[in-house]
Amino acid sequence: MNELGFLLAVTASTFAIVDPVGAVPFFVALTDGFGEADRAFVLRRAVLLSAGLLAGFALFGRFLFFLFGFTLGAFEIAGGILLFLVAYEMLHGKVGGTKLTDADREEAIARRDELSVFPLAIPLLAGPGAISTVMIYEGTAGADPLGIASTFIAIGVTAAATFLCLHFGVRIIRALGRTGVMATTRVMGLLLAAVGVQFVINGVLAVAPHL
Repeated sequence: MNELGFLLAVTASTFAIVDPVGAVPFFVALTDGFGEADRAFVLRRAVLLSAGLLAGFALFGRFLFFLFGFTLGAFEIAGGILLFLVAYEMLHGKVGGTKLTDADREEAIARRDELSVFPLAIPLLAGPGAISTVMIYEGTAGADPLGIASTFIAIGVTAAATFLCLHFGVRIIRALGRTGVMATTRVMGLLLAAVGVQFVINGVLAVAPHL
């Protein structure tokens, strides 16, 4: 895969797993009753924190491989299974267990000052699936400078798209309606399922010679 193809692949995968459009209803619901200034503060902080977390795992993820002694192939298989499970729930119009639960929502509404950190930044935007995705792609890039940069570009593009989607969340809800948002989430889920399967295939091929 050439540099452009790799950049497009990692960007599409990161965007799909973060799913900014799917996050819109939750952002709108959780910030219901907020003033414009408060909503803007929560939005900026949530996007910056989630992007920083993903960038941190992308940067230091490869060192975790050495620290815990597992291979990239093993992580690809585990990450691929996780992504497929998230995608399966997205295809059925659900928010996966790795994202946001009803208990999370109640806690967030009761503690609005922490809303930007939990559950918006973690785990709604930067959940285990997103973390696994950037770590796998960064590990796949090896020592190629353009490949390494592609992961961080993808995180930046996704963060910018997330900011815009959530900023105009109320308008998006009115324009698409719940049906439109759910349809978009299902399309993202289909793409994510394919990425998860490909991760598993890559991981199996990587560990097969050692079996």
